[in-house]
Amino acid sequence: MPQTLSPQMKEAVAARVRYYREMGIYDFYRRDVGAALSDDSAASDKILFSQESSLAHYPQEERDDMARKTIAAPVASDVNLAVAQAEKNVADPVAALRLIREDIGDCTRCKLSQQGRKQIVFGVGDPRAELMFVGEAPGADEDQQGEPFVGRAGQLLNNMIKAMGIAREQVYIANVVKCRPPGNRTPERDECDTCSPFLMRQIAVVQPKVIVALGAVAAKNLLAVQSSLGDLRGRWFEYRGCKLAVTYHPAFLLRDPRQKAETWKDLQMVMKELGLKVPAKTT
Repeated sequence: MPQTLSPQMKEAVAARVRYYREMGIYDFYRRDVGAALSDDSAASDKILFSQESSLAHYPQEERDDMARKTIAAPVASDVNLAVAQAEKNVADPVAALRLIREDIGDCTRCKLSQQGRKQIVFGVGDPRAELMFVGEAPGADEDQQGEPFVGRAGQLLNNMIKAMGIAREQVYIANVVKCRPPGNRTPERDECDTCSPFLMRQIAVVQPKVIVALGAVAAKNLLAVQSSLGDLRGRWFEYRGCKLAVTYHPAFLLRDPRQKAETWKDLQMVMKELGLKVPAKTT
């Protein structure tokens, strides 16, 4: 029978999850609840309840979800940690990104691997880029070619990048989820939770000055918030040693071209931050 968590325990476990994520630990392995609780349970409880909760602003449903996923195994395995941190000892970002890609392998960690995806779509661009774009998931063209943003939305993104006075090859592009969801549906919460640690590791290797989150899915997963896109646009967020801005996804702009002007405002804000010349007028 599943263990019922008290509100205090849920809050404590959520705080511990946040603590591990801030330490660079993202993957957790489930073990037997009885074994976990019998293993120095008094000391474990003392540590749990001594953690100050920093997730009070999260919706209760999200905190409960994190608690359910983590209560059986609040610490990651030593083997997994060794793999996850391996690239930190590699000075060359190209080699470090290669290690992350090898770690992903022919991934079967979530159900997307069984729902028609052809291949992993890892990421592309300058491994030392100052600017990084993050989308939500690959589409059909991306799944076919193995590269993010190569379809119609990708062509629009290329034009956006060109309008900023730089080339696609000068930025780094990745997605929260690296497998195409069936029918290009929105990635589900568990799929994002499973895949986003690899994105976090890519960001840590590239170390961009600015990240642009393309669309609500990317923004909400990177910032761990449930705010609307309208509330997130037009301002800066501090994120893992860099600045993060939010704008519309190119696929949305294809459906509603009226928002291109607003997107250009967001990109101008990014250009100023990067010291790029903002043209007086653009078409």
